[in-house]
Amino acid sequence: MDLYTYYRSTSSYRVRIALALKGLEARHIPVNLIQDGGQQHKPEYKALNPQGRVPSLRTDDGQVLTQSPAIIEYLEERYPQPALLPRGLEARARQRAVAAIIGCDIHPLHNVAVLNRLRGLKLEEAEVMNWIRHWIAEGFNAVETLIGDEGFCFGEPGLADVYLLPQVYAARRFELDLSNYPKIARVERLALQHPAFVQAHPDQQADKPA
Repeated sequence: MDLYTYYRSTSSYRVRIALALKGLEARHIPVNLIQDGGQQHKPEYKALNPQGRVPSLRTDDGQVLTQSPAIIEYLEERYPQPALLPRGLEARARQRAVAAIIGCDIHPLHNVAVLNRLRGLKLEEAEVMNWIRHWIAEGFNAVETLIGDEGFCFGEPGLADVYLLPQVYAARRFELDLSNYPKIARVERLALQHPAFVQAHPDQQADKPA
């Protein structure tokens, strides 16, 4: 498999974690989102992914998949063990709820396209940063109440953690005060000691600038 990725893209980071948790290998092909106006906008990449975003995954049979939720669902269905979702219906729904808060309600409001639009509207950089922190905090307030009191989000590493860790990375990058989220901080501590999460971390990616 080929994964088109960018080291600090939270959606790419999710897919890297899912691959690592499942013990799957993929060749990483970097797509620099800021170099030369963004390599994701180049015709050769948009021929692969018409939306011009990362990640994209080329499967072993040559099919190209886009959008991290769809890619992660594909991996879960194509390679069901080890599973990212538990067996019980309610437990699966709880995992998906946390993933959706992050993937639908937090991350889209601070992705590159949105931030570029805000800056294009002549917002001061301080206003942009306040926008980002506001929406991450709104989502984290809910996540903190939904996840469990021990272990990862719901005990063993799962779908919720695949989404949460990249968002915590982004929160730290944008200097959000995380002191109000002790359960989220616990999950982060555990993940930073787990080989799959360490392997997928932005600091471990070949395209991270020196």
